[in-house]
Amino acid sequence: MPMPTEIRQRAEILIASEKARYAELHPRSRQMAAEAGAHFPGGVPLHWMLDWETPFPLFVRAAKGSTVTDVDGLTYSDFCLGDTGAMFGHSPEPVARAIAAQATSGLTAMLPSDLTAEVGRLLASQFGLPYWQVTATASDANRAVVRWARALTGRRKVLVFDGCYHGQVEDAFVKLDGGKTKMKPSLLGQVVDVAENSIAAPFNDIETAEALLACEDIALVLTEPALTNTAMVLPKDSFIEKLIDAAHRHGSLVCIDETHTISTGPGGYTRTHNIDPDFFVLGKPVAGGLPAAVFGFTARVEADMNRVLAEKTPGYSGIGTTLSGNMLALAAMRACLVEVMTPENFAHMTSLAEKLAAGLRAEVARHGLPWTVTQIGARAELVFSERPLESGAEAAAAIDHTVERAIHLFLLNRNVLVTPFHNMTLVAPSTTGADVEKLVANFSAALDALCGKEGR
Repeated sequence: MPMPTEIRQRAEILIASEKARYAELHPRSRQMAAEAGAHFPGGVPLHWMLDWETPFPLFVRAAKGSTVTDVDGLTYSDFCLGDTGAMFGHSPEPVARAIAAQATSGLTAMLPSDLTAEVGRLLASQFGLPYWQVTATASDANRAVVRWARALTGRRKVLVFDGCYHGQVEDAFVKLDGGKTKMKPSLLGQVVDVAENSIAAPFNDIETAEALLACEDIALVLTEPALTNTAMVLPKDSFIEKLIDAAHRHGSLVCIDETHTISTGPGGYTRTHNIDPDFFVLGKPVAGGLPAAVFGFTARVEADMNRVLAEKTPGYSGIGTTLSGNMLALAAMRACLVEVMTPENFAHMTSLAEKLAAGLRAEVARHGLPWTVTQIGARAELVFSERPLESGAEAAAAIDHTVERAIHLFLLNRNVLVTPFHNMTLVAPSTTGADVEKLVANFSAALDALCGKEGR
């Protein structure tokens, strides 16, 4: 259903007024943006930091637990949490202690640390796959999995789903356009058409996936359990299980990318739903916010890896980076797995996320809006659709950047942060009931403004 014209018009007015309010509230951030802009384009060290679409970036002085403090001394209840990088809160105490202790005993040596065996056991126990490798980011992990799958199967093609997100992996930058796979035009500097070896399929459409796999030229199916970097799309019952079964029948490998859906529970969506992929990827929060990621794989895959390594021409494989698996990352990862990613913390996170989702739904209903709220564990998202979405195409049609931006700016100016890319919220172990109430109350006020109910 298209966004009502009057709501979008009010959103545009609201954006203008909230930008002015932001500028008044953040003089020190404005000054720091100007100073940093002398050497960092836009005043930021990563251009994604401009996606908040504030008049100038919000500069952070400190972040602890679920609270962010900016350079103007304002504090925020943080439901963005570094877009999942700080899903377990900013600087969790066990991780901070582990980093401090390891920092005096070496950061990186391109050699395994004395924690390696223990971290391997922890990963296997928590996520169910016996073998692991460590990378710096989930993008690196996904790229490594794609290369391994092609090497192991002798096939070139990768199947992804329309609306997916797998970091910087070029093979995933495809979409469906008129029923055909095309490279996303947003991909910068790409000289080879990735659509030659990547196939986009509609999410939740097992019949189409089965037909594509039946050609038996697909090396890897790379998928999230739920589409999470667009308007959220949850899988239909048994879709992921049927997908894995079809892939294996046709000689394809499957990788489940849990970088966002780790919000489901301690073992991610994979363990919660007893999924059996060939590869498993987890990035962002696995080391408590320190840059690190992992990919796991089965014993059969490990045996095939050994075969390929024994047969390949000597030289660099193109898989791995010097800082991967460094001592500092292993120390942080161990602390996070043992003391932070616990069932008790996930129970708290999921319970509060359920309260948050219920509160948002109640406000949507009170305002008579045809929107839904989707939840997967600790992650909840407002979706501009009258029913839960089923595909990437539906997700793309549901997005309204103007209304999103109005809500985000309104909340930010009232000391609540949500993810700037879409209407995603995360609950951390440190999030409180008061934080949730604050978000719901200010969301209600934002809807009042969008629906013209202010002062009534």
